[in-house]
Amino acid sequence: MDKDLLDILACPKCKGDFNEDDNGIFLVCEACGAKYPVVENIPVLLESAAIMPEDTEIN
Repeated sequence: MDKDLLDILACPKCKGDFNEDDNGIFLVCEACGAKYPVVENIPVLLESAAIMPEDTEIN
């Protein structure tokens, strides 16, 4: 994802900054850890689409 775009985007939940995950599939909020999907190079920044850290299960 374009660095300039990442610089202006903010997490809808907490207004934190984003980093792209290693695969480019998600934008991950640095502050709250929410993961937002990237579909066809377009970030889906809807709170309903977010995967929160407590939603993931650790085995």
